[in-house]
Amino acid sequence: EVQLQASGGGLVQAGGSLRLSCTASGFTFDDYAIAWFRQAPGKEREGFTCISNSNGRTSYSDSVKGRFTISSDNAKNTVYLQMNNLKPEDSAVYYCAASTSCNGSLDYDEHPYGMEYWGKGTQVTVSS
Repeated sequence: EVQLQASGGGLVQAGGSLRLSCTASGFTFDDYAIAWFRQAPGKEREGFTCISNSNGRTSYSDSVKGRFTISSDNAKNTVYLQMNNLKPEDSAVYYCAASTSCNGSLDYDEHPYGMEYWGKGTQVTVSS
């Protein structure tokens, strides 16, 4: 059974930090890319960072570049998201998702963002 478990969310003041974890099981972790998405109330889900476990390449959206860092511990089948200098606009439910490509590998019409597996979200709330 495939599982992606996101954890580490919580309430933090603006300027603070949180580290999220995404632990995977049920598929060959090293062959997959893990992406983080977030969704704030009334807004579309946004993908903002991804790491390829096969080659370590990372990507970030402009909204988080320089503040967030994604990393992977392949031995633990876990991807981490270090979030620094958090802002109230970072408040959202954060999801991790897996696919063989950071751009998604499945039909976007049938699979959100083409991602193969999704975890349940973890809430991040940043107070001003």
